[in-house]
Amino acid sequence: MSKESTLDRRRFVGVAAATVAAGPLGLLGISRRIDAMTHALTDVAQPTGSDGTDIRPFRFKASDADLTDLRRRINATKWPEVEQVSDESQGVQLATTQKLARYWGTDYDWRKAEAKINAVPNFITNIDGLDIHFIHVKSKDKNAMPMIITHGWPGSFIEQMKVIGPLTNPTAFGGRAEDAFDVVIPSLPGYGFSGKPTATGWHPVRIASAWTTLMKRLGYTKFVAQGGDWGNAVSEIMALQAPPELLGISTNMPATVPPEISAQIFMGSPPPATLSADERNAWDQLALFYGKGLGYANEMALRPQTLYGIVDSPVGLAAWILDHDARSYALIRRVFDGQSEGLTRDDILDNITMYWLTNTAISSARLYWNTGQVSKGGFFDPRNVQLPVAVTVFPDEIYAAPRSWAERAYPKLIYFNKLPKGGHFAAWEQPALFTAEMRTAFRSLR
Repeated sequence: MSKESTLDRRRFVGVAAATVAAGPLGLLGISRRIDAMTHALTDVAQPTGSDGTDIRPFRFKASDADLTDLRRRINATKWPEVEQVSDESQGVQLATTQKLARYWGTDYDWRKAEAKINAVPNFITNIDGLDIHFIHVKSKDKNAMPMIITHGWPGSFIEQMKVIGPLTNPTAFGGRAEDAFDVVIPSLPGYGFSGKPTATGWHPVRIASAWTTLMKRLGYTKFVAQGGDWGNAVSEIMALQAPPELLGISTNMPATVPPEISAQIFMGSPPPATLSADERNAWDQLALFYGKGLGYANEMALRPQTLYGIVDSPVGLAAWILDHDARSYALIRRVFDGQSEGLTRDDILDNITMYWLTNTAISSARLYWNTGQVSKGGFFDPRNVQLPVAVTVFPDEIYAAPRSWAERAYPKLIYFNKLPKGGHFAAWEQPALFTAEMRTAFRSLR
């Protein structure tokens, strides 16, 4: 393969995937046009102020008709024949999908998830022309550190709900009062209860700026940011924008892959003999993901509007969401086989049902397309973040970043830890470990 064709392929994957890490070095020069409006999702009171900065309480209740229709559609699914292989190499397996559908269409109860959501303070505010939904829970400790936590795809704010209590009320969960956080968990544009952009231009740079606006609107003069997946891209770009209020960031899916490593993987070269054990493990994980795990990202980055099927079929939506990464899928498959894992059947279906009830399958996918229009970077390319960075490595993430790569990517690496278990949906799968990491990682910035 020629050098030119290798670079073209790398550029295609960097743009077409434009996925969980996004790598958007080239995003920083984009003009931030106010070009999106949205429709209201519920009967939340409309802003009364003239400056558009109102923060309005929010509650959600799905209609009985929508829940009845969901169950009807699940039980009316037209099934394909079984896959031709005994593993997941052809995609999400029929047996797993049918077990999910059987539970979803009979015993699953969305109202339990709805009650949990409405039990915490939810709000809507308009930023840059778009309604942004967020959860905001303040600690009773007056010295609590404000932290904004950003989800990714195919997640939602539901991913982070298990850590709200332990982070805001640490003494009730075995922690110390001085480790308390105020927690802000927004929904990305086009996701969950946030507005759906009707024009292009909402990408991680614009979102990063909006998040800083949100934290300042809440009255915070100092805060930290955390994220994985798209949340890492947003958090790292917040650090590149370097607002004076931002003290540092934490990531559980960092962008650390050295450019020479990415180039060799894309060329199909064998792994260098000089790699350490952790570096070789990361190489193998990346080679698998780049080679066989990017189908969903390519489609959403190139042709998101074509995905009508996952808007019309709840089971189609569920299978699309399950097919994110190999280790997460393996965990979910075990859950529906009856094994005990960090997630439950209800956890998984709460998130999928959120996508269904808010009709955000395509609006969320457009984040990939919008990023792909402006992204110049490679997939997990380092962004030269100069603010303090804390890295937590979960072994079943898309790739487990080695310390050597993290030290090279982040000149101000203030914390690095590799955990024994956990994967892509860290706060959701391993809330106790995630909470302990946040307490330790940000302690030096208090």
